[in-house]
Amino acid sequence: MTLTQTLTEKIQTLENCVRSTVGGIAVAFSYGVDSTFLLKFAHDILGDEVVAVTVRSPFVPSEEIDGSINFCKKEGIKQIIIDADILSSEDVCSNPPDRCYICKKYIFSQITSAAELAGIINVYEGTNADDINDYRPGMKALDELCVQSPLIYAELTKAEIRALSEELNLPTSSKPSFACLATRIAVGEQITKEKLQMVEKAESFLHKNGFYQVRVRVHGNIARIETEKPDILRLASLADETSAYLKDLGFKFVSLDLSGYKTGSMNLPL
Repeated sequence: MTLTQTLTEKIQTLENCVRSTVGGIAVAFSYGVDSTFLLKFAHDILGDEVVAVTVRSPFVPSEEIDGSINFCKKEGIKQIIIDADILSSEDVCSNPPDRCYICKKYIFSQITSAAELAGIINVYEGTNADDINDYRPGMKALDELCVQSPLIYAELTKAEIRALSEELNLPTSSKPSFACLATRIAVGEQITKEKLQMVEKAESFLHKNGFYQVRVRVHGNIARIETEKPDILRLASLADETSAYLKDLGFKFVSLDLSGYKTGSMNLPL
């Protein structure tokens, strides 16, 4: 990979940020593209001064947690796993427009507490420069808790992070983008464990059938499937099997969104 001057400067900015951080770093680690790159990059520089903190909750598929554990074991990175009872918060479950803020405040309060117990002062998270263009009320919570977003500071984009991840031979370099399962449920609609499990199983079914960048959005008893436009016709050819499986999970109606996959599509009304 030939680095442009701009990308070289961005990497240097990120390295300077990591090296100047005193008191250890806890990286909020979800095993997504961004947090995996950030964790690996920081750990390569500071070694055992960097730990991963992973939150296990109904909002995160179990395969993501398993992936995070395997990655940390392979890389020799200490990992702290927090079990978060996020569904105990009615403010979260009622799913208001600022649910992401409430949820981030809840989750990152636990992450910062876990970091403090481990004697670590700083908390990093993996929001990248592209993400600031989306509706993200959770960023306010990060600011309030003094959580740092070094990928934004270094102005690294998703495409750049993927390219750098490939250079580092990270297993996440081409991994589809992922957002917590709560983002699949329409604003104002109650979030329940049952709905989250329905979404997780539905998306797992689609992944196993070769649809990787896919979302199953929940609108009452309707499942609205988003996949990338080149995959729409192929998914339509599996309409009978897909509809039958999702209806067995509990959906009454199953639809295919002809507009294709769009990150943050549930935020469009906001």
